Amino acid sequence: VQGVVYPEIRRASARALVGMDFPGYAIGGLSVGESTDDMYAMVEVVAPELPREKPRYLMGVGTPENLIENVARGVDLFDCVMPTRNGRNGTVFTTSGKVHVRNAKWQRDFGPLDPVLAELPGAAGEASATPRAYLRHLFVANELLGLRIATLQNLTFYLWLMGEMRSAIREGRFDAWRREWGPRVGGRV
Repeated sequence: VQGVVYPEIRRASARALVGMDFPGYAIGGLSVGESTDDMYAMVEVVAPELPREKPRYLMGVGTPENLIENVARGVDLFDCVMPTRNGRNGTVFTTSGKVHVRNAKWQRDFGPLDPVLAELPGAAGEASATPRAYLRHLFVANELLGLRIATLQNLTFYLWLMGEMRSAIREGRFDAWRREWGPRVGGRV
């Protein structure tokens, strides 16, 4: 579905595509410079036009806030370079917000990157259990392991975030979840 920030063009695009009866629908052209408010407004226009029983995919989006807010507007699927690109550049997403691991304040912080996700089994939990000071050291020393740990943490966080939203929707408590977790992970709520 295309149409820049013009509601009528977006509606017409959505209706034409729905008439072709695809197995799912993508909403495009909303992560290429438009404001966040324009993105949300266009998703609010388009999502009701698309069949609820088929996947609705928002292309190239985005931040944890974007995911939460667009799930609230009816989007099911996302893709974005943000978790991997930000991880490679030293920004780590956690259940208590973003951590910029290059900052000096983490130099002596031996707490885990994300205590909540550190409880997960396997490599995901191990990445989340990495001490912030150690990850900072890896970035300052230009060690590739730092990029890998940060990227794994971010992917773990994004999977956790989507899983939490999915559970909250199934249990009929998404609005309450959104109010609780949105501000913690960077949302507007």
